[in-house]
Amino acid sequence: MEEADQRPRHVAVIMDGNGRWARKRDLPRYRGHEAGARAVREVVEESARQELLQLTLYALSAENLARRPPDEVDFLMDLLKRTLRDEFPSILENNLRFVAIGRTHELREDVQDEIHKVTESSGGNSGMTLCLALNYGGRSEIVDAAKRLAVDAVEGTLSVDQIDQAAFGAYLYTAGMPDPDMIIRTGGEMRMSNFLLWQAYYSELWVTPVLWPDFRKQHLLKAFQDYRMRVRKFGGLTT
Repeated sequence: MEEADQRPRHVAVIMDGNGRWARKRDLPRYRGHEAGARAVREVVEESARQELLQLTLYALSAENLARRPPDEVDFLMDLLKRTLRDEFPSILENNLRFVAIGRTHELREDVQDEIHKVTESSGGNSGMTLCLALNYGGRSEIVDAAKRLAVDAVEGTLSVDQIDQAAFGAYLYTAGMPDPDMIIRTGGEMRMSNFLLWQAYYSELWVTPVLWPDFRKQHLLKAFQDYRMRVRKFGGLTT
């Protein structure tokens, strides 16, 4: 059992509310996405100052790509590419290691190139890992892992007796990463939205009505303060 006042090592964020933020201001949806991208910088910088081991941001779900109008998807791709390019110097200067999880091979080729550039250039950094979930779905991740595991089992590189939770976890997009200690959801909705379904089995949840474009350092610190007050039992009993 972890100490109640221990800070989280890995925090994951469901960044929800861009569209509602724009609608409340009678603005087009893309303005909400732009404002949301600006909020990312403050959260990343504060997370690094708090010495998190990893920050994972749910930036683009598989459902976003499948169900949004084509012009909005194109805008999101352009915004992602521009943001990665603009933040690239800051990632290097702050010793952050950038990674992306999800079916990134299905993204636009120029966006894939930008992801690869930032990932490769920051791979040797020793600071906080900044992980973006892009074209990500929790069920898709589990299915993809099961397929890869099945191939190894058929080819004889993995026996049935070797398959346990740890072995299965090595086939997930997040292989080698710690499970999230805390998941923050903005926008007030009380659901997981197909995010880190395997990894979040004992994550602490913290939901705020604040829409993502309005989320700032003080909200993040409030979440961390609340986390330190919790006692994580992992199915056991308090003592």
